[in-house]
Amino acid sequence: MTGFGVGRGRVGGEEFTAELKAVNHKYVEVKVRLPRELQALEPELQRQVKAACARGAVELSLRRAAVTASGNVPSVDAGMARAWRAALAEVAAVTGLEDTTTAAQVAAQSGVVRMEEPTVDVAAATRAAEAAVAEALAGLLAMRQREGVALAADLTGRLERVAQLVRQLQSHAPRAVEEYRDRLAARLADLAAGAGIEPSRLAQELALFAERTDIVEELTRLESHLGQFRGLLASDEPAGRKLDFLLQEMNREVNTAGSKIQSAEASTRVVELKAELERIREQVQNVE
Repeated sequence: MTGFGVGRGRVGGEEFTAELKAVNHKYVEVKVRLPRELQALEPELQRQVKAACARGAVELSLRRAAVTASGNVPSVDAGMARAWRAALAEVAAVTGLEDTTTAAQVAAQSGVVRMEEPTVDVAAATRAAEAAVAEALAGLLAMRQREGVALAADLTGRLERVAQLVRQLQSHAPRAVEEYRDRLAARLADLAAGAGIEPSRLAQELALFAERTDIVEELTRLESHLGQFRGLLASDEPAGRKLDFLLQEMNREVNTAGSKIQSAEASTRVVELKAELERIREQVQNVE
């Protein structure tokens, strides 16, 4: 299921913004993008996302608030500063000049002030990052929940259409045998040219036809799968992969029934069934 969420977390001097994006995927897959200095947090943040999402390709982007425009801060090498101060004082002494060295002059010397990445408080950063991800997850799940309600309504309507087609096939099955009997009797009458038709032979042919074209078992299993499908839709638990499996079984039953049917009208219903199940399969890819 698709979704998007944003969250922010701040602990002490650490501040993070988390963005979560999710798209359809058969399994759960989490990709994390973190600041270089916090790569060690990746396994824990992946675990946090996987605990909330059972299915989908999820991308987590975490940004750490920059202390300066470049994200670096100045750092003073105290030993180097003292060495430069002494060197400049010595220059003044050996040249007989007055020592007027200022702090700014010392700071301007090579190696005294360096731009470095700010020191990371790992404990505070972890708590701030987890808080940001938790808020982003709440937004993501709320969006997925709204999408899920709409999907459930659509799938329920499509399931009712499937059930309707199954009922039509059930009602057509007895008529198919009767229609075959009438066609067979007419053909035999033409062939016999008034010699009469042996009732036992006709009954035997009808019994064989009924056995070859019997789809009661397939339709019964289809109805069972439909009941399970409805139960999963009504459940609060993740059901996408189970629904995938049920659809495979439903397609299997429809294909088997289609291979037995010899009526044009019933074959049309089978084609409609396959088309509706394919539409359901496409929607189920959006279900967690």
